[in-house]
Amino acid sequence: MKWIFIFFVLGLSIWAVYSSSQKGNGDVQAFSEFAAVTDSDAKAGYGAYMKRYSSADRPAAEIRIEGEQYAALEGDGFELADGFQGLKGQAVLTPETGSISWKVQVDQPGLYHVRIHYFPIEGKSSAIERELSINREVPFQEAEILLFDRYWGNREDEIERDDRGNDLRPRQIEKPAWQIASFKDNEGYNDEPYLFYFGEGVQTVSLTSLREPMAIDYIELYQEPVSKTYEERKAEYEAAGAAAAKGQFIMIQAEDAALKSSPTLYPLSDRSSPAVTPYSASKIRINAIGGLNWKLPGQWMEWEFEVEEDGLYQIALKRKQDQLRGVYATRSIMIDGKYPFHEMKRMRFSFNMDWQTDVLGGNEPYLFHLTKGKHTIRMAVSLGELAPLIETIESSVLKLNEMYRKILLITSNTPDPNRDYQLEKRIPGMIDVFREQAGHIQAVADYLEQSTGERSDKVAVLHTMVRQLNEMAEKPETIANRLNSFKVNVGGLGTWMLTVREQPLTLDYLIVASPDSKLPRAKATLLEKMKHELGAYVASYTEDYDSIGSTEESGRSVTVWVTTGRDQAQVLKAMIDDTFTPETNISVNLRLVPGGILLPAVLAGEGPDVALQAGEDLPVNYAMRKAAADLTAFPDFEEVAARFRESAITPYKYDEGVYALPEQQTFPMMFYRKDILKELDLEPPKTWQDVYNMISVLQKHNMEFYLPIESATNNATLVPNAAFAMLLYQNGGEFYQDNGMKSALDSEISMQVFKRWSQFYTNYKFPLQADFANRFRTGEMPIGIADYTTYNMLTVMAPEIKGLWDFTIVPGTERKDGSVRHEVASHTTAVMMLDNADDKDAAWSFMKWWTDKDTQIAYGRELEGLLGEAARYPTANIEALAQLPWPIKDFNNLERQWQWVRGIPQVPGGYFTGRHLDNAFRRVVNQSENPREALSDYILYINDEIALKRQEFNLQN
Repeated sequence: MKWIFIFFVLGLSIWAVYSSSQKGNGDVQAFSEFAAVTDSDAKAGYGAYMKRYSSADRPAAEIRIEGEQYAALEGDGFELADGFQGLKGQAVLTPETGSISWKVQVDQPGLYHVRIHYFPIEGKSSAIERELSINREVPFQEAEILLFDRYWGNREDEIERDDRGNDLRPRQIEKPAWQIASFKDNEGYNDEPYLFYFGEGVQTVSLTSLREPMAIDYIELYQEPVSKTYEERKAEYEAAGAAAAKGQFIMIQAEDAALKSSPTLYPLSDRSSPAVTPYSASKIRINAIGGLNWKLPGQWMEWEFEVEEDGLYQIALKRKQDQLRGVYATRSIMIDGKYPFHEMKRMRFSFNMDWQTDVLGGNEPYLFHLTKGKHTIRMAVSLGELAPLIETIESSVLKLNEMYRKILLITSNTPDPNRDYQLEKRIPGMIDVFREQAGHIQAVADYLEQSTGERSDKVAVLHTMVRQLNEMAEKPETIANRLNSFKVNVGGLGTWMLTVREQPLTLDYLIVASPDSKLPRAKATLLEKMKHELGAYVASYTEDYDSIGSTEESGRSVTVWVTTGRDQAQVLKAMIDDTFTPETNISVNLRLVPGGILLPAVLAGEGPDVALQAGEDLPVNYAMRKAAADLTAFPDFEEVAARFRESAITPYKYDEGVYALPEQQTFPMMFYRKDILKELDLEPPKTWQDVYNMISVLQKHNMEFYLPIESATNNATLVPNAAFAMLLYQNGGEFYQDNGMKSALDSEISMQVFKRWSQFYTNYKFPLQADFANRFRTGEMPIGIADYTTYNMLTVMAPEIKGLWDFTIVPGTERKDGSVRHEVASHTTAVMMLDNADDKDAAWSFMKWWTDKDTQIAYGRELEGLLGEAARYPTANIEALAQLPWPIKDFNNLERQWQWVRGIPQVPGGYFTGRHLDNAFRRVVNQSENPREALSDYILYINDEIALKRQEFNLQN
């Protein structure tokens, strides 16, 4: 028996080892399939495309495709127009949706550049986007989104001043014109326009509209001329007998740029030095341009100037580059639309905290041949020599994130610190990937240190990543314990990409002068600095820098309080002065105030007439206390309310009145990673049953589905949870009953929904807290539900996953008849009139103007022009949102979800609903309490508070 037992144990051991090895082999096979899917399904980039056609010819022929001679159209809205905007001949007008195709005969196959002669038709004020396909196939990934600029400039020819003597920043307006643009890299990685391969015979060229309309005159296949070096150009000057100009000096104030690629490139006020021109120690002067606004690849500004005689000139810039220590800002410079010589494609501007004058060419200035008459200088942000470095890091981030997900598949988010997972055996090639990427990242760090001559914070994150990768390669048994720091460091590489891609540069003026001219001093003297500091000190006591715009008043006036930033307030004040006051003869005293000051001010009788950005709970709470005005008293209220969806008005209804108008309205959408779902053979879920089916696949790969949970610190907002509200409304539930006198959460529907909601976190182990944007970026949470403004953040902050994600309507609940409900709850902010307003009609006029379609569109576009895409305005006005610069596909998704949005009503004592709903949820999740019992207990508190408040305000119970 003893020997039988020993053999039995030995047999079990052998079986266990064998099973383990088979499991490991299964992992190897799974990862091989995983990698195969990743490699085969990824659309080739431009680099791979050029390798494929590296031996192809580059014919010298130019082939012109007339816009009006199209072969096929898909979609509506295309038109032919004669003499459009001064064009001689016909043009085809293309809308922001649909596709247009041309047939072109190519006799000499090979690689061609492509350019287009186009006019930016008035649209939503954003860059035009098109997708190019050749013979119905997009040639490479970057051709999926090609950008074509609009032209912008200052609205006013001269800088205007307010009644206190301060310069007003000129507003930016579009200055459309016919222009020629090559199909090029909008990310800045390639200096030269894209090359496209065209075979012999009839080829089909198609442009698919993604955003904004444009008129097309012609498309041309051509070859970009090779740029000559400065030495070659200099030899041409000498051969032609060109002589240096004498006694010529032209100063161009940088803030007077004639044209710009973006409305964000508005003039600035710099008070850091008395040497900046123009200058005032006490007043605000518009005296510079660029800075942090002029930093993204492709952004350009253009200046006009006139020379009095032919000759050779030098060009100098007074500039400040005080943002990129350890890196340099790069600009490409064109004169009259062409690069004078190759060196002008990559002009570096090194770090320096002070203003300085750079002569192009340095100690041996470059000379430029200019003829008598008008000329232009265009400076564009370029990545230059940083482009391959950023591409290297971007590739590393994608590969390391992929490896992180593979490791996560084995170890989970919480690996056992005492276990050796033998990752080097179970993930083939892992060690090689770590060593290879460490080498690539080290090479980038070395290059930056050599080119800048210093080791700054810009390379510290690279060295940290290299050190960790090498240690993980040497000691793979420690990888599981390093997983969190590994994720943080990879995230640091993503942030590094963002910061290095940004190339800010501030300009004071440009100088075009003869070589014998003496350039002005860039830095202030000690005496000038002392006078500047003294003047600024005195001005701090005598000048009011907190007031917004003009203080001049007409006969009628309205006091408006706003709690946003100063930039937003200035945009609003400029719009008031431009349109509202001239049209109504009502002046507006706009004040920028802290967020929590409204209540004490109203109690003290010092409140405003109108409050902007009021929280969703404020209007009804003020209405209960007779402090907010009932807007239904105005005869045209119904007409104004029709601007919004009913869901946006719902939170402001009380006792048959409406006490505010919605400004902003946001709601949840479902975000998902297209690449990862494809790897996992998953489709975006349409119903909650699809979500349940997906959860097991995600969790098998140690990935998670995200449902929003407000943190305890945010419970002060007292808003019911967005996920619970979504499930409640989809199942026909309500928050209140009996006209708001009781909670409706004790219904059977509410109980079942609460149980389902809490089970996501008890049974399916959804995380209670998560940084969704970052985990979405790494791929740990490849799908989740979040506020639709997350779109703006991902667009700007996660460039490495551009094109790899999308968003759509949330999963729905299937009805018995087979239809699906997709309801979600919205969150709003409001504009509210206080009941003690002196002139209610004037205040109502302001509220109508502010919520009007044209005003909301103008404000949204100005805001995005000022602060970039991350500040896209979530207006509640139905028509205005449609006119903001959303890509048409993304707006259609928003529109589909918006139709399902429901508002949560506000009732007396309703602040207990969100608070105690969260308390009941925490008891279920943290203390394993029965969901029905937990919710039932807290419903008693909710009803008691509602009854108490109704009694306090003498309302019917």
